[in-house]
Amino acid sequence: MIDFKEIEAEENLDNFIKIVFNSDLKVSGAWGYSKPLATIIEKGNNGSIGQIEFTLATMRAYLEMNMTLEEDKRYGAINLNELSRVTDGEYEKVTYEVSAIKELEYKKFIDEYKKYSESPNFDMMEHFNRRKESTLKREVIYWFKVL
Repeated sequence: MIDFKEIEAEENLDNFIKIVFNSDLKVSGAWGYSKPLATIIEKGNNGSIGQIEFTLATMRAYLEMNMTLEEDKRYGAINLNELSRVTDGEYEKVTYEVSAIKELEYKKFIDEYKKYSESPNFDMMEHFNRRKESTLKREVIYWFKVL
């Protein structure tokens, strides 16, 4: 399994998110790697808590798997799927499955599909099986504190 570097806590998390992702979220704390490093979701956000949590988890995944890596090591087509949720007072421990594929490899698959998908010799099943085999899947835990 590939180990991705944990993202360091920002002094002003909501400002960091505004600058990097152009998103206005009322949050503080850290990136949710443990209960003491939970992301604090403040009152006054638009949208449901679940939507905000999913958005934050997606941002963290993009930071870990794409934005902080060298170009040839970056992942794209990053998707999250919630697997479980445990509430512990004000805290929520959410487990996500993150799937992604190396960006350069994904681009080759997209180009191949665009170029050959209309051809009668194109094996669609084989193409998507290769994409599936190239996809990295990992489970991550994200801690939130909801105020």
